[in-house]
Amino acid sequence: MKFDIKKDCIGVDWIAVSGLLKNAGMAYYEPDVQKKAFEASHTTVFIYHADTLIGLGRALSDGAYQAAVYDCAVSPEYQGKGIGKIIITNILSKLSHCNVILYATPGKEGFYQKYGFKRMKTGMANFSKSDVMSKRGFTE
Repeated sequence: MKFDIKKDCIGVDWIAVSGLLKNAGMAYYEPDVQKKAFEASHTTVFIYHADTLIGLGRALSDGAYQAAVYDCAVSPEYQGKGIGKIIITNILSKLSHCNVILYATPGKEGFYQKYGFKRMKTGMANFSKSDVMSKRGFTE
């Protein structure tokens, strides 16, 4: 299976981005909000198969020593085919000089451990929808 990797936001279908995140069971927003978030990111990765968006991810960074990964997702029908690996390795390659943090969907932490991520003892969050995030298992 051949995949195309796109690392900029030019020509991205933001409705497809929002739909992919929703289908993957992740937090998603209206397409214009998704566009704003991805365009403001330091690093973006979009994976396509036959012109269909099947995976994506992004990172915020100061470009010097700190970064945070967000919105890594693969369409359910393409999971288990190495797409997540393509996304995370492309993101990390742009941030090799940085400390990188992320929060994973509960139950998906093992995927990120393969790429050197470890659980933090001091992580904290102040989510705008704290009740939802608590119910989803992100906070105590």
